[in-house]
Amino acid sequence: MTILTNAPATPGVDSPRPVLNYPLGEQLPALGSATEVAPGIFWLRMGLPFALNHINLWLLRDRMPCPIQADSEQEGWTVVDCGIDNSATREAWLQVEEKMLQGLPILRVLATHMHPDHMGLAHWLCERWRAPLWMSTSEYQSALMASSGQSNFGGSSTVAFFKAHGWHQPDELAQVEARVGYYPSMVPKVPSAYVRLMAGMEVRIGDRVWQCTSGYGHSPEHMALLDAKQQLLISGDMLLPSISTNVSVYAMEPDGNPLKWFLDSLEKMAQLPDSTLVLPSHGRPFQGAATRIAQLQMHHAERLSELLQACQTQACCAHELLPVLFKRPLDVHQTTFALGEAVAHLNLLWLSGQMRRERGTDGVVRFSTLS
Repeated sequence: MTILTNAPATPGVDSPRPVLNYPLGEQLPALGSATEVAPGIFWLRMGLPFALNHINLWLLRDRMPCPIQADSEQEGWTVVDCGIDNSATREAWLQVEEKMLQGLPILRVLATHMHPDHMGLAHWLCERWRAPLWMSTSEYQSALMASSGQSNFGGSSTVAFFKAHGWHQPDELAQVEARVGYYPSMVPKVPSAYVRLMAGMEVRIGDRVWQCTSGYGHSPEHMALLDAKQQLLISGDMLLPSISTNVSVYAMEPDGNPLKWFLDSLEKMAQLPDSTLVLPSHGRPFQGAATRIAQLQMHHAERLSELLQACQTQACCAHELLPVLFKRPLDVHQTTFALGEAVAHLNLLWLSGQMRRERGTDGVVRFSTLS
């Protein structure tokens, strides 16, 4: 499950929203099939059982050294991201094998990050094709921990963290505590070995050379892939066309500043040419990366300004401030991510010296503007 808030980023009230370019129009690949978006690059779309009901996966024509014959290469495919582990996604992959692989093997599985919709079926694909997993170290280790039940998504430590930020409804927190098995239900196993991806590293896939571009804030060490020569970016969850990536503080790192890390990461992508085709994990491929980044920057600037205004007259906890950031009703599942995102915004203001943070005698953390 990709952790996202289903909220569009909005530009300033007084200016019209710039329009992104969608070169492929409205077309979407059917489940189990693929659409070629550039020579040798195919767009797959798998279902998700959430409000965000799909993930885009990428199938790249590849060749790698043959393991059984020296000085020769094996033709096949690299898969970028996998979908969650459930029967529907496995069946969709079997259809892809039958319709799209042309009788050639999957040579490697590359995961942009550890969230379940990207990582869930990595073990199955790697075992099925005896293919190595490629991902960053922080993401791999985080996936191992979460798959073994040490998750940021539920359990007693998460409940204690949420209580400290003002969420006190016992029936809702009981649901949060039960979510300790949430990640393993979609990522039941992680491959026992991997190949490390690092920022700036070049990865040759077929005839293309991709540069690993690290991103922080959404996950520990997200890796996007940039083919600067052909102006292609597999952006994962770091850059999406119509919804804002969730950026949360978690119980494991309660004083973290992920929103700053996320915004700093976007700055690294802001110089991409407008003609760069961005291949996101959710939504349609688009052009106009700098425009989209400016929209996201404005979106978060507006949210930060609203929080500063809300905390001028009295100190507030993050749970009290959810209606300031989210204008629609939230169920328990959505609240877990919304509260983490609220704390991320508040921590940025606190760590940048624009707010004070104090824990009351009731154990609740509250934020207020500096007088």
